[in-house]
This record gives sequence, structure tokens and C-alpha cells, in this order.
Amino acid sequence: MFNLFQAKKYQDISEGEFSELMKAQDTVVLDVRTKEEFQASHLAEAQNIDFLDPMKFNHDVDLLDKNKTYLIYCRSGARSASACSVMANKEFSKLYNLRGGIMSWTGELV
Repeated sequence: MFNLFQAKKYQDISEGEFSELMKAQDTVVLDVRTKEEFQASHLAEAQNIDFLDPMKFNHDVDLLDKNKTYLIYCRSGARSASACSVMANKEFSKLYNLRGGIMSWTGELV
């Protein structure tokens, strides 16, 4: 029998869990929104890698350390979920998606 539904290789987490993981060592926060969205507001610790520019996204992700933990967010959680899937297929193993995206964030933005 074919397994049509593969298990996700990342975790969707709440704002509180995301915030706590941001304090851990070897953790990288990735904002996968467009450059314009990032410039409007973002988490202070975030690096921007635009998921909607697939060639640049794949190039930039290939330069990342696969041993680190990645906390990934977008506007609503959909693009970041897709980004997590792409990264999981590239053998990143510690991937966390902010459930609800930055729209669910109640903390400080810059």
C-alpha cells in the first residue's frame, strides 16, 4: 500500500514556544517573507530569506549550518511551513514553524 500522507519533518509551535526557543544557543530565526515585508517589521533576531524567490532561497538555505535549530516564520504560517518542508528535504532536522506567523506575535517587532 502506498503512503500518500508523509509525516511532517518539522514542528508547528506556539508564540510562547517560539519565544523560548529563541533563547537557546545555536538557534537561528528566519523570516521567509519578502524583503519589503521584512523591512516593514520583523523580529529583531531574524534573518531574511525570501521564500518567494526560489532560486535565491535555495541558494541561501544551502549555505546554512544543518546542525543549528531554525525557527521560521512568515506572515500567517503558510510560507514558513513550505520553507520548513523544503529545508527538511535538504536534511535540516531541527525546524520549527511559528503557528499563525508574525500575525500571531504579540511581542516586540522592529
